[in-house]
Amino acid sequence: MSELKNFKLPDVGEGLTEAEIVRWHVQPGDKITVNQIIVDIETAKAVVELPSPYAGVVADLLVPEGATADVGTPIISVQVGGGNGAAPAAGPVAVSAGAQSGTVADPELIITRPEEGGIEPGIHGTLAPKEERQAVLVGYGVKLGTTKRRPRKPAAETSAQGSATQRATVTSIAPSAPSASTRSPAPAATPTPAATPAPTTSASAAPVAAGGQAAVLAKPPVRKLAKDLGVDLGQVEGTGTDGLITRDDVQAAAAGVAAAPVGLAPAPPRVTSVAREERIPIRGVRKHMAAAMVASAFTAPHVTEFLQIDITETMAATARLKPLADFEGVRVSPLLLVAKALLIAAARHPMINSAWDEAAQEIVVRHYVNLGIAAATERGLVVPTVKDAHAMSLPELARAIGALTETARAGKASPADLSGGTITITNVGVFGVDTGTPIITPGEAAILAFGQVKDAPWVVDGQLAVRKVCTLALSFDHRIVDGELGSAVLRDVGAMLTDPLHMLAWS
Repeated sequence: MSELKNFKLPDVGEGLTEAEIVRWHVQPGDKITVNQIIVDIETAKAVVELPSPYAGVVADLLVPEGATADVGTPIISVQVGGGNGAAPAAGPVAVSAGAQSGTVADPELIITRPEEGGIEPGIHGTLAPKEERQAVLVGYGVKLGTTKRRPRKPAAETSAQGSATQRATVTSIAPSAPSASTRSPAPAATPTPAATPAPTTSASAAPVAAGGQAAVLAKPPVRKLAKDLGVDLGQVEGTGTDGLITRDDVQAAAAGVAAAPVGLAPAPPRVTSVAREERIPIRGVRKHMAAAMVASAFTAPHVTEFLQIDITETMAATARLKPLADFEGVRVSPLLLVAKALLIAAARHPMINSAWDEAAQEIVVRHYVNLGIAAATERGLVVPTVKDAHAMSLPELARAIGALTETARAGKASPADLSGGTITITNVGVFGVDTGTPIITPGEAAILAFGQVKDAPWVVDGQLAVRKVCTLALSFDHRIVDGELGSAVLRDVGAMLTDPLHMLAWS
């Protein structure tokens, strides 16, 4: 008994409505197990790995790579249970006494009411006691169903019919010969003025166009890629099977060089006009980031204040921390002490760590700090958050910041890692700039920008000296934080970075 199961795209975040299929880890015909990672999807916040709720054989990938699907859309079909694609029995089969006691007498047996026998269908098409069931994704527990799949035709038949179709032309006057894979012999056709070619069964082959010209052979994802890149498929020579146009062919055509079939000399470069414009779809992390920044800029009245400070002592303190045993294997940078200074300032001035609740018309003052660290990634700006950073020691904070930013830059941060922040730091100094006017993360009241550290002339005890100098910028929501409070927070952070002993006195 086998059954075709469709795995629908789940909501892996808070209020997720859609996601992009980034990469499939399986292909049709592959055997998969429960909780095996089958696909990477990109949500509005991060790239997430989805495990399979079923065990069986992959029947079909319903959404191609690069496509965006709504939550609840079937994305993969899995043939569950034994058999080779056969449809399940029309009605329920009685369960033997052995199955009732928890012993599987026949892997093909099913029951219609699990509560009657205390047993539910097993993940692998067998019966198992409730306490031995494997956990699956929420909403995808194994259920009985009558879904039937259309039996697949043998590969030889499909290949023969596809080849016959491509050899046929609308101007042929010769009688059409029967296919070698036809189930029953067919009488020879009488010559006619125009023979109609047999329909193909290949998903990748295209029908023959009127006038005897074969239509372009390309799969839907390849056609979409060609449309996005502005490539005319009619001018592309396919290097795939039977002239099928592949993604490499389209990308090569977009670059102005035709891809050559394997084993042949490269085709001469095709003369193409250089595109004057490029259009990049707005989706995934960048789409979410853009919406959040627009909402923040046009909802919270931003005020930004700047403070240039002598950070020489902080740089020296950072150098002294690195060889300590507590920081072994941890990257220690000035950002660590900037983060610690901001945490202490937030404890001294709690309103800087608050939020504006428009619906309730309340200001929410948080007595905990989930510290956001803005990180630039290939997919756009993300802000992973260190949960309960206020309660961490300096070594713990260093490890948490290092692990979280590394995970975010690798595109592996979970939606939980990227939500729940209360105040944020952005390190613009790594880009070689002095400072900027950062936009507040929605749901927060402030964000601190840390500029580059550089040598500059500075007056120390009435004498001119070369010191390590940087510029801090604090943006805050003027509905919550007035100028006096914002200045006090920025001044405190600057004082602690100028003389790290203030951290000991105020912590």
